[in-house]
Amino acid sequence: MSVSVSEEQFADVGRGIRICYQTFGSPDDEPLLLVMGLGGPMTWWDAELCRMLAEAGFFVIRYDNRDSGRSTHLEGIVTVRRMTRAFVGLRVAPPYSLTDMAQDAVGLLDHLGIDAAHVWGVSMGGMIAQTLAVRWPDRVRSLVSMMSTTGARTVGFQHPSLLPVFLARSVGREAYVEGSVRLWRLIGSPGYPVTEEDVRRRAEETFERGVDTRASARQILAILSQPNRTRDLRRVTVPTLVVHGLHDKMVHVSGGRATSMAIPGSELLLIDGLGHDIPEGLWPTLVDAVRRNADRAGRGIPG
Repeated sequence: MSVSVSEEQFADVGRGIRICYQTFGSPDDEPLLLVMGLGGPMTWWDAELCRMLAEAGFFVIRYDNRDSGRSTHLEGIVTVRRMTRAFVGLRVAPPYSLTDMAQDAVGLLDHLGIDAAHVWGVSMGGMIAQTLAVRWPDRVRSLVSMMSTTGARTVGFQHPSLLPVFLARSVGREAYVEGSVRLWRLIGSPGYPVTEEDVRRRAEETFERGVDTRASARQILAILSQPNRTRDLRRVTVPTLVVHGLHDKMVHVSGGRATSMAIPGSELLLIDGLGHDIPEGLWPTLVDAVRRNADRAGRGIPG
């Protein structure tokens, strides 16, 4: 089966934000919006995975969040002091919020003339997808929240071993690639390992799309200052699938469990050997699960 793939395109979504996106499949199929996590460009949604989703009957849309890849990079320096205050739970005004990032997604759907889409978000993208379902429920047909959390500080925490990696500064292509190798050794899936060559290749591609440490800091502050969505998630009525790895060091599995507990009727898929990535060995399982969840919406089955 041949899948139509668009060139990378741009959408002005308002508020001075220009989003870079790409589509796979036919616009006549059901739209599926893919939302990536912290610092990740849309290419972290592997093109072959996108083709598999298109073959499963979706019109797939992947995009660079603001402050990542080729979408608009904003201005403003996030100081260590502001980051620390947010980390310990003090009120800090971020340059933008997860709600602003969810509104970018709404603007992209508007640009494409799509009333409502199935939405699959991973990590920070899962937080954005949850926010989208809470704030713009009429724009979401079904929801998949993967390796994410509710915003409650008692769940979804990081493993302490990751702190030195995040504190290390990487300047230049080589330093960024080496830092990526160290990070993915820690957070990758032990049950679905990838080669160091593949990690380096993706890191090089990511750097070429535009790595910006100040931009990543702004996204981190949006995450640290996010609200606890637990109560709001109880109002989500669309079919929802929550996916989490039992070996996730970036976002503890308690974040996935809490998300599923908060959303009535949601399905919780816990995967042994899965860390904080989307390994190729799990693509068929994930595509089937996303398709099954979307089909619940087609049959009018509530979440």
